[in-house]
Amino acid sequence: MTSVGEPTVISPAAVRCLRVLWLLLTILSGCAPPPAGSPSVPTTPGRSAVDAAGARPAPVAGKVDADDATAPNLADVPFTLRDQDGAEFSSSELEGRVWMGAIFFANCPGPCFRENQEIAEILRRIDDPEFMVVSLTCDPENDTPEALAKYAARFEADPARWKFLTGDLKVIEQVGQRVFRLPVELGVHSERGVVFDRQGRLRGGYHLLQPDRVDLLVKLIRDVLAEPADVVEAPTTDVPTTDVPGATP
Repeated sequence: MTSVGEPTVISPAAVRCLRVLWLLLTILSGCAPPPAGSPSVPTTPGRSAVDAAGARPAPVAGKVDADDATAPNLADVPFTLRDQDGAEFSSSELEGRVWMGAIFFANCPGPCFRENQEIAEILRRIDDPEFMVVSLTCDPENDTPEALAKYAARFEADPARWKFLTGDLKVIEQVGQRVFRLPVELGVHSERGVVFDRQGRLRGGYHLLQPDRVDLLVKLIRDVLAEPADVVEAPTTDVPTTDVPGATP
């Protein structure tokens, strides 16, 4: 019989069972476990542990006004990465386009596949050549262009409308955190889609694994597509009518 204050001894078999259970819970709850030694932080639906800990800005949820001066802009972090065909892709190619950004990795054991299934469905629902999707991998070492080409084929992705991008992880982290306003580091990401207008301004974002949020995301994309592109009028020069031969006063 164990006396009061005597430590309880857990058998090696019980330890192994607990480890297996922890691994299964990790796979079911998300794409990656927290770093070793990190504190346990309670989270709310739609927020990752990274967000709740305050280490990263909370992901945008809902619409963002076009005139919001605090909203990120694609011009904040220009980038060049490689797509699933191995070709260089520059952020300048997004100028004048309405597009959605997302983050994933091909070996993700959790929601990434469902996330990309939803993106494929969004592209089918919005069959507009002016709209495209940019998906950044947060595991570029493993997600080479060749690996991404095979992964993209699972969703019948049209490379003209859906870019799977890989490259320097530091660049991807900068784009994800400063432009997408989403938590991203090696093997860790958010399951949100974020929408940008033709001027590169972040216009909102919604969770990709919640059907009602996906409907709101589709509506946001359509609303932004319906907006007229900003037109900059050329300055005019006033010419006095007295200097123009034959002018009528």
